[in-house]
Amino acid sequence: MSGLIKEEKFERIGRVLPAENYITTDPTEPVKLRVAKEGIASLDPLSVPDLLNRTVRDYPDHPAMMFKNAQKVWQPITYTEYRDKVHKMAKVFIKLGLEAHYTVSVLAFNSPEWFISELAAIHAGGIITGVYTTNSAESTHHVLESSRTNIVIVDDAKQMEKVHSIRNRLPHLKAVIQTLPPYAPYVKKEDGYYRWSEVEEMNTDDVEEEFKNRLADIGINRCCCLVYTSGTVGHPKGVMLSHDCLTWDSYSIGKRLDQIQSGQEVLVSFLPLSHVAAQIVDIFLGIQFACTIYFADRDAMKGTLLSTLQEAKPTRMLAVPRVYEKIYEKMMAVGAQSGAVKKMISSWAKSVTLQHYLDMNDGKPSNSWQYRFVRNFLLSKVKDALGFSRMMTLATGAAPMDPETKKYFMSLDLPIMDAFGMSETSGGHTLTAPDSYNFSTVGKSLGGCESRVDQPDVNGHGELCFRGRNILMGYIGEEDKTKAALDEEGWLHSGDIGYVDDHGYVYITGRLKELIITAGGENIPPVHVENLVKNELMQVSNTLLIGDKRKFLAMLVTLKTFVNVDSGEPKDDLTPETIAWCKGLGVEYSKLSQIIAAGPCPKVLQAIQEGIDRANKKAISNAQKIQKFALLPVDFSVPGGEFGPTLKVKRNIVHDKYKDVIEKFYA
Repeated sequence: MSGLIKEEKFERIGRVLPAENYITTDPTEPVKLRVAKEGIASLDPLSVPDLLNRTVRDYPDHPAMMFKNAQKVWQPITYTEYRDKVHKMAKVFIKLGLEAHYTVSVLAFNSPEWFISELAAIHAGGIITGVYTTNSAESTHHVLESSRTNIVIVDDAKQMEKVHSIRNRLPHLKAVIQTLPPYAPYVKKEDGYYRWSEVEEMNTDDVEEEFKNRLADIGINRCCCLVYTSGTVGHPKGVMLSHDCLTWDSYSIGKRLDQIQSGQEVLVSFLPLSHVAAQIVDIFLGIQFACTIYFADRDAMKGTLLSTLQEAKPTRMLAVPRVYEKIYEKMMAVGAQSGAVKKMISSWAKSVTLQHYLDMNDGKPSNSWQYRFVRNFLLSKVKDALGFSRMMTLATGAAPMDPETKKYFMSLDLPIMDAFGMSETSGGHTLTAPDSYNFSTVGKSLGGCESRVDQPDVNGHGELCFRGRNILMGYIGEEDKTKAALDEEGWLHSGDIGYVDDHGYVYITGRLKELIITAGGENIPPVHVENLVKNELMQVSNTLLIGDKRKFLAMLVTLKTFVNVDSGEPKDDLTPETIAWCKGLGVEYSKLSQIIAAGPCPKVLQAIQEGIDRANKKAISNAQKIQKFALLPVDFSVPGGEFGPTLKVKRNIVHDKYKDVIEKFYA
């Protein structure tokens, strides 16, 4: 199958409704689509139900999903079974009171029930939204209230209790469904609390006609999905995405991936589905190219992901930088225990492979016998151990990645592709091409997408703006914020600072909101300076630059410690590499508290200072040099509040938390 939507001939459900504007904040209102006259942006608009129907037609018995049953054995759900379950649950939702253009919200870890709920809500003429499982009851209330949620899906008693505690403040809420036992005593269907197993058995004959009417009324240019922004400043905004946003963007992403083959791809679902990247890849790209999706365990991010990767052997993977960093750290720890001969062979193999890719980036075709030998006989074993024996694409997004981590994976013949996008761009907007792994760029715009710089300075740097069929309709119920983000020509103002080079590659150098402007008027992108320090100090876990409206720059620094696998909180115990680093300094510590109690330890502080001095030598200007630093008594984490759910640093939270430390810099 070519995958070209224009070539598909089957009876369509969705239709493009008449519309006056490209922008709206009303979830019932359709918008105009930016369909071009030629190229990928000219493809016929497609509704989500039509996308699923097309794949069921072409791959009816192909496994859509693989999940572990009660006996811990992988069990498939075919595309035909997938659609049957979606239709059944759509009718259940209608019977439980889901109104057209109202919302089904999900607070759960990735599972078949998440996927089914998403598509069922859309098939029932409703809207889907995800709520981060780490959200407090109050932030959950904001999402459920502003999205006009009728039905909530939760996976466990902890999430059920969260909804139960705020239910009396949610006038639109009609039913809450829990997918996994144990159940709280108040989970009774007569009170509007259901078990998933109960609703699966519900008789829905009486809403069959209404379901058909809802399907017939689907508008491809209407909202079917709400994605809430991370909300690092103020309340999260509900990004309205249409059927066309999701079906077109997932197709455009797939066509940029190297040799993607319908019915042949395998993915592992583990990133939070409340984030747009996971939805667009796991659910919509999955259906678009008839992929098979394996579901990771609930504690995947705490250590079990590797075993799932080894069993699934995925062909593509998207992960946040921290996932790759954890693999990198584990591999480095294993390598440190190897014998001298093994270390020498490993070092040679990695240097050959890294040089192969660096030559390719410089435009020098490279396929030496050394590279072929290393790839086929040495590194293939490493890939097998990681579950990457079939891997065609590794991609990263959501936050900047340390170049050293990229180089390490490249040396293993596993180059990592940069993907850039936002909730407001339906996920992907730029990708590094399969044959270009420049360490600085986030790639070229996807086919049919546009990127430009607004009000560029003398160097061509300014705010990056994006346009295309993947751009949001608006923020639900927020007219002022929608007008601030989208201009009259349809350009989304991203808030990112960067530039576009002569070859169309997009570079991001900072965030407008994060940009530090010193008392001397110097504009400084903090991420660049922070990465310079992290590259010099491998034992440093996180850095945060301080200096907005200040006379000089300072930095908060954390050391690498173990993480509590149950809570996600950082432990006091230092990682093996941090312990080894301390020994190299002539001091022996096993806990971070011991370093802090020692003063903090002068030798540790001196070693950090020397790393900062090395980073300062690479600074673009004197204004970008760090004058002071402080070692913090605990690492950043989601439970600690320093990270948002996508592991982006909440700078304002860190500033408030350590305001006394910061003030000492400038006293």
